Amino acid sequence: MTYHHVESSDDADGLAAALRACSRFALDCEAAGFHRYSDRLCLVQLTVDDTTWVVDPLAFDPTPLLRDPLEDPDKSVIMHGSDFDLRLLSRDLGIRLRGLVDTQIQASLIGVESLGLAALLEERLGVKLSKKYQRADWADRPLTEGMLAYAADDTRYLATLTDLLAADLAELGRTSWADEEFTALERVADEAGEPEEEIDPIVRVKRARDLDPREATALRVALEWRDEIARERDRATFRVVGDPPLLDVVRSNPRRAEDLKDVKGFPRGLAHEHGKELLRRLRAVAELPEEELRPYPRGYRRGPGRPPPELEEVVDKLKAVRNSAADGVGLPRGTVLSNSVLLSIARAAPTSIDELMTVDGMREWKAGIVGERLLEITRTL
Repeated sequence: MTYHHVESSDDADGLAAALRACSRFALDCEAAGFHRYSDRLCLVQLTVDDTTWVVDPLAFDPTPLLRDPLEDPDKSVIMHGSDFDLRLLSRDLGIRLRGLVDTQIQASLIGVESLGLAALLEERLGVKLSKKYQRADWADRPLTEGMLAYAADDTRYLATLTDLLAADLAELGRTSWADEEFTALERVADEAGEPEEEIDPIVRVKRARDLDPREATALRVALEWRDEIARERDRATFRVVGDPPLLDVVRSNPRRAEDLKDVKGFPRGLAHEHGKELLRRLRAVAELPEEELRPYPRGYRRGPGRPPPELEEVVDKLKAVRNSAADGVGLPRGTVLSNSVLLSIARAAPTSIDELMTVDGMREWKAGIVGERLLEITRTL
């Protein structure tokens, strides 16, 4: 099977015709977040029947080409692990995909343990995908023939794979479960444009919670300095300099740019080109009065946190019900209901199926296999 590299709308006539005529096609996206400052959309791969196109959205705007087929609910769009790609398509192209079929979801509802595409293809089709370009910089141009062929393989086998998984789902009576999950995942794209809650950047740095207020303030300044350089270079921030070296700089408080070269992991070129500016900013923090310092946000938690004891007891009871139901249908417990959803159920204390369904993360199929047993607990609250 060959592929077509589409770098302009003039190259896309065959793809446009194929998308108009087909009832389903496979889709995948590549982004550059591992290498670049921005995780922008860099490639869109599509397979219709036995033909694959690799579309370059950095060379031209493919939105007019892709919008109608991707937003047509009567066309099935086969993807694998589509969550992030849906967000990319919505954010970068303004496309709200409909007709989703996700092979990772299909496999999870069958009870498959290894949900990666490579593992599924090897197990189900005997196809072994190359790993050569897993960490490729998809924003780099020109793309090599090897990179394009690697990208094309991500959609080449999806139609055959989904047919096999769909047959297994039908045999288990779980087709409607998958359909419900597809629809729920499509909503991810609808929310992609909503502003995210602003998070203090130092909470993402390991061991930052041990810093005193002046050091915490200095770390924020150092992270901002790094972010400006990363944006200017269009490089991922960790590729400019990692968190540990910045943390060491804040703690050791070097006086000269030359001293930065002695900090483990701090690039010598970065110290030479931008070290003086970093130290200038850190000296300004050293002169700030105490009332202007910002300590580490002590109340911050990465998740919902541990529930209070009275609620934790309820969650434990809900877990026991969930575990029994999951074992009964042969699925991982988290696939049936995650612990975070159980905590939300405990907090909401629903007394009916309708109220239970308002909890984020609930599905009709989940309520069908475990809903009434959960309500037996929450109705007593």
